[in-house]
Amino acid sequence: MRDQSEAIEFGVSMRLLKEVVAEAQLVESLGYDYLLTGEHISFHGPTPNTLISLSAAAAVTERIKLLSGIVLVPLYPPALLAKLIATLDTISHGRYCFGIGIGGENPREFDAVGVPVKERGARTNEALELIDRLLTEDKVSFEGRFSSMSNITIAPRSKQRPPFWVSGRKEAAMRRAARYGDAWLPYMYTPDMLADSMTKIAAFTEEEGRAAGSVQGAAFAFTCVHEDRDTALAMCNKVLSTTYNQDFTDLVAKYAIAGSPEECKARIQEYVDAGARTVVFAQGCPSGYIDQNVRLLAEEVMPAFR
Repeated sequence: MRDQSEAIEFGVSMRLLKEVVAEAQLVESLGYDYLLTGEHISFHGPTPNTLISLSAAAAVTERIKLLSGIVLVPLYPPALLAKLIATLDTISHGRYCFGIGIGGENPREFDAVGVPVKERGARTNEALELIDRLLTEDKVSFEGRFSSMSNITIAPRSKQRPPFWVSGRKEAAMRRAARYGDAWLPYMYTPDMLADSMTKIAAFTEEEGRAAGSVQGAAFAFTCVHEDRDTALAMCNKVLSTTYNQDFTDLVAKYAIAGSPEECKARIQEYVDAGARTVVFAQGCPSGYIDQNVRLLAEEVMPAFR
């Protein structure tokens, strides 16, 4: 069990499209620690660009940390991505956190920018090495497989070297987190899977010459809370089945945080016991219920972990 004196941080993933101002201000007012949004160039439905959406959110918030969940790193030239990160961190006064993923579920968006989907892992690893240097050094020179440059300085420099949050599911992503990351943010993970991955990452970080506890654990889970358990499970099942084009009836209880407030608290505790210091709620409910979902989580679930 966790040390009860240790508060757990919470994040929430929002759409941050047309209603970015209202969504960002609502989430901050409810006491969340992180505001997230993901991105795609092209997907099944409307999606934002995380860096632009979080820039808009930065302008109308003061406290909340802004986490990309996630940047599709291989779709960007590394120097351009470093410049965007530094700019967002500057205008948010050091509140930005760099969420990292390789994508691949939609190969056509890779085709659209001329990046072979099979190179996405290798490109991401090289990009992270280069981005880290561009965010912390002047006059960077680099010769890699995919990028080369001479005496490049990013200015203005970001207020910090933003924390690198690495997402994924497989061992390659765990090794990426161990080498480059400050936090591990897997998705579609059970608490047992999270605990196992944290053990592996601790070993991998030592192989990289870093302390075993260098990478903080986090959990990203589709979430729906409702006073009636069956209603919550049904809403979450419908959303996930539609999103992933498969029947999630037998998978909701395995991968999601869904049910009554008490059931959601118990499920969160399982992730905390598995090593999560941050829990991120993705919206596992219909669009018309999102504001209510966000409020119920903040008012009836999160206080148990503060």
